[in-house]
Amino acid sequence: MSDFSNALAVTASGLEAQAKRLRHVSENIANSDTPGYRRKTVPFETVRNGIDGTALIQTGRVRLDPTELTRIFDPGHPLADESGNYDGSNVNLMIEIADAREAQRSYEANLKMFDQTRQMSASLLELLRK
Repeated sequence: MSDFSNALAVTASGLEAQAKRLRHVSENIANSDTPGYRRKTVPFETVRNGIDGTALIQTGRVRLDPTELTRIFDPGHPLADESGNYDGSNVNLMIEIADAREAQRSYEANLKMFDQTRQMSASLLELLRK
């Protein structure tokens, strides 16, 4: 593969990884009020392309955040125990919003690199035609 193809492959893998991360962050936000819901995290891993050894990014297995669930006092809730408490979620909306912004900015940076590589490749082809 050419250097342009390698650069496009790396940025495309980064785009895909950040998109998956955003998907899980949005699931966390959507389920922040769901009783017993545990926050999902997505680790990134570097893998080597089998053809030329280019380092690509991919997401690993989704992990559940092991922090304790919030105990909520609401005796009228159907899930409440005899003391009137039930387990809420361990989603912190401030952390999720920060993660979403970070993933969005990383996605935009990868998209910019993809576009710049594509433009450089097109310029090179134009020069070679002359």
